[in-house]
Amino acid sequence: MKENPIRSFPGIPVVLLQLAAIAVCAWLMLTTGGALPVLAVVVALLVAFSAVGLYMVEPNQAAVLSLFGRYVGTAKENGLRWNNPFLTKKKVSLRVRNFESGRLKVNELDGSPIEIAAVIVWRVVDSAEAVFNVDNYESFVHIQSEAALRAMATSYPYDQHEDGQISLRSHPAEISDRLKEHLDERLAAAGVDVLEARISHLAYAPEIAQAMLQRQQANAVIAARTRIVAGAVGMVEMALSELQKSGVVQLDEERRAAMVSNLLVVLCADRGTQPVVNTGSLY
Repeated sequence: MKENPIRSFPGIPVVLLQLAAIAVCAWLMLTTGGALPVLAVVVALLVAFSAVGLYMVEPNQAAVLSLFGRYVGTAKENGLRWNNPFLTKKKVSLRVRNFESGRLKVNELDGSPIEIAAVIVWRVVDSAEAVFNVDNYESFVHIQSEAALRAMATSYPYDQHEDGQISLRSHPAEISDRLKEHLDERLAAAGVDVLEARISHLAYAPEIAQAMLQRQQANAVIAARTRIVAGAVGMVEMALSELQKSGVVQLDEERRAAMVSNLLVVLCADRGTQPVVNTGSLY
């Protein structure tokens, strides 16, 4: 089922013709006798029936027309329009719409329970598919959006564990693109185009939030320590290299090891160290 554009007649001229016909019928009924009043009544009934063909189409709205259950076409001309009175008219909004899904509780790729929600921006691009392919396209969009969000959330971990791995928390742009792909696949049959899909809420479930916070803090501490040690080793290498280059002091292997140990303690310590100044000989 694909959308088929159909033309409609302007409604204002039709209304003027109907009013003129009603005025003529009223004049005939009041001023003449015989068969003319009966004819005027018949004409007035036909004019009243033709008024059923009038309908209003607002900007970014479409009217899906069907005749005795058969799809005829879609009229998109704005304003007051007129078509066959026997046609059934179903209004469909083509405006951009958005909604926020409820907070879903799902298990991410590693099996940890998380809470996730998303904002979906969408619009109808094929009115015929929206009306005839699904029972209620608005409800269909909401239900399928939650199903797509749930399926996407179970395909990725919450945190990144390896370099290059896509995770829910560290790659919001990529996750939004993947969610939009899932939605496009599910909603294409309803004539709906997803303009944007992004995560609006992401958190661990309350029952494991504290434990996961401790794990994140531990990972942060390890990462910080790793960077501090790497920097300290580089500074020690630079200090030894400069001392050897300038020839200020010559250190044997034992003293070199002691100096390296002392420098690493100073550079890697959590608190400020208290140095002991040696005013005597080196040895």
